[in-house]
Amino acid sequence: MIKSMTGYGKKETQWEDKRISIEIRALNSKIADINLRTPSYVRELDTEIRKHLAAKMNRGKIDLNMYIEFNGLNAPTKINTQIVESYLKQLEALGETPLSERLAIAMRLPDTLSSDRESSLEAEEKQVVFELLNTVIDDINSYRKDEGAVLEKDFIHRVRLIEGHLESVKKIDPERNQKIELKLREALADLKIEIDQNRFEQELIFYFEKYDITEEKVRLKNHLDYFLKIMKSEEAVGKKLGFIAQEMGREINTIGSKANHSDLQKTVVQMKDELEKIKEQLLNVL
Repeated sequence: MIKSMTGYGKKETQWEDKRISIEIRALNSKIADINLRTPSYVRELDTEIRKHLAAKMNRGKIDLNMYIEFNGLNAPTKINTQIVESYLKQLEALGETPLSERLAIAMRLPDTLSSDRESSLEAEEKQVVFELLNTVIDDINSYRKDEGAVLEKDFIHRVRLIEGHLESVKKIDPERNQKIELKLREALADLKIEIDQNRFEQELIFYFEKYDITEEKVRLKNHLDYFLKIMKSEEAVGKKLGFIAQEMGREINTIGSKANHSDLQKTVVQMKDELEKIKEQLLNVL
């Protein structure tokens, strides 16, 4: 099954006096390139979140933003009133200034805020975070499947076009051999010299063997069939399809190098064009 690497999801939930929001954006990448932006409040979960994303989303450039809004009295940090009052007295001793200005200066000084929360998250709160994370991941994977279905249709279309061009190659090939033989005979006739017909036939066979594309045609057809088969696999197939596309390109290039025929060369160019479109889209396949 084809899946895209791109996706977007955002969900939020309420737990006690906190509103927790998770947003994930995914783009294409050769590896699992995971970037997290989480509040210090839940920073201890970063390693677990990173492993969870890698396991559930496989690979891609994955950016996660988590926001926590406290709408109650239990904020994660509190003001150290004693320290602030000490700063205010020291500032007042330096000169008469409005209280509001002194307070603004004092709040920017060290140790005015402290954390009263425990060293680790509660088990229930951790469960809420990961349940929300799973919901967002499910949304993104659903998006990836939908976009992958579009890509799959395009791949099938491109492969069928290459198969059509390959059929044209098969039709042109016998005509190509006839033209090559005719050109060689005409060139020898222009020389107006006697030739050994047996030797000529041997050289002609050698020439045809050198430019024979039978194996390339068979291998290219096998690669096209295998490409369509692998697309139906339930696992991530992007890298494997990329390797198959490389092999397809190798066979097409070899046919082109042996072409020695204008119509065959044009057909090869058309196959290359379709294959390049496939390769470009494969960069976004999971």
